[in-house]
Amino acid sequence: MHFLKTQKKVLEHVAKSGYKEVETYGYSSEQGFFGTSPKDFKKILNDNGLKAPSGHYDFNTFVKDNNADFLKSSIECANILGSEYVTIPWLDENLRKNIDGYKRIAQKINEAAVLCKQSGLKLAYHNHNFEFKKFGNQTGYDILLQETDKKLVDFELDIYWAVSTGNDPLQLFRANPGRFKMWHVKDMDKSKAEWNTEIGEGSINFKAIFAEAKLSGMQHFFVEQESNYSPNPNDSIKTSWDYVSKELI
Repeated sequence: MHFLKTQKKVLEHVAKSGYKEVETYGYSSEQGFFGTSPKDFKKILNDNGLKAPSGHYDFNTFVKDNNADFLKSSIECANILGSEYVTIPWLDENLRKNIDGYKRIAQKINEAAVLCKQSGLKLAYHNHNFEFKKFGNQTGYDILLQETDKKLVDFELDIYWAVSTGNDPLQLFRANPGRFKMWHVKDMDKSKAEWNTEIGEGSINFKAIFAEAKLSGMQHFFVEQESNYSPNPNDSIKTSWDYVSKELI
């Protein structure tokens, strides 16, 4: 089966489950989205009444050697999809070993944000857990928040990773109001914290977090579940959306 059929099937189910927005990943200059061109992928989104305000695009090459070719290709793709954001999803470990590494990353984020702005887009940064490692009295995440241009760079807070490292999303909102324009809404299993679970089934107090959406600046959020599906991913996303739509928004 060509993967295009799978994409169509998955996105049809996502839309039928109640979602209106998705976030893309996996783009490459040669293969598009797993063999589907951005133009064709946009048609699948349109056919299902879906929008992709953000996409995750690799950023490591731009940091390592200043090669902006893939960044420019990502910007072109994001514009084809009608996105608002090019979002940085991950940093290679060798780029983030110390304070100087994070400061260089922040500098490159600012440079990339200028390129995005020139093309009518915005840049965002998505966290995992490693950004919260401390260097003295500050974390890598502190450095990124402090050293990036508030006018050009927004943040996509992965709530699960923040909570799993002992951080309070509400405190992050209070310390950096308006900077978290997007969220990953991902719950933590009550018995195994390293597992995810359907939204509303876990230990994260999303009602308290959504109550401060305005303070955070949140404009878009994306439900995410990477493990522990009950009974399968298709049913899990429906369970999560039912809770989000009835209890949180």
